[in-house]
Amino acid sequence: MRLPEHLRDRLKKPWGRVFPDMREALGYVRSLRPVRIVTVGDRVTATLLEEGVRPDVCVVDFKTLRSPLSGEERRRLEELDLPERRVVNPPAVLSRELWEAFDLPPPLKIVVEGEEDLATLAAVVKSPPGTVVLYGQPGEGVVVVEVERVRREVEALLREFGGGPPAPR
Repeated sequence: MRLPEHLRDRLKKPWGRVFPDMREALGYVRSLRPVRIVTVGDRVTATLLEEGVRPDVCVVDFKTLRSPLSGEERRRLEELDLPERRVVNPPAVLSRELWEAFDLPPPLKIVVEGEEDLATLAAVVKSPPGTVVLYGQPGEGVVVVEVERVRREVEALLREFGGGPPAPR
């Protein structure tokens, strides 16, 4: 599914509650007692790991703000010992490979060749109730998404992509 130009601005708004830092976000996440924690993005995943919390599912591309990730954050992500699925996902696309990766059981590290920006949409739709998805909002902080609160809105948005979510093979 390719992101239509007219939806780009809608995707800039946070899908959940925004926290200025990971410690505040984690306090809120712990209060929710999630059944699963999903992270989308390298910096969010690395920061969560630094705080001693291991996500059940993480989506990384070894980039931050489209620049290669290096140093301690990259090492932390590379050393994260989770079963790994590599997928190709071009910019402004939610590929079938990325979509179907969320059908695999956790724990799981999804490594994206391309961009992982739209993975949040798949994570929301494909995760069980009680899941929280964390991703970074540039210049603002960490977004904590409670999937049940936004699932219908995300499903409606995906239908606007033209045809809805990728059909199973």
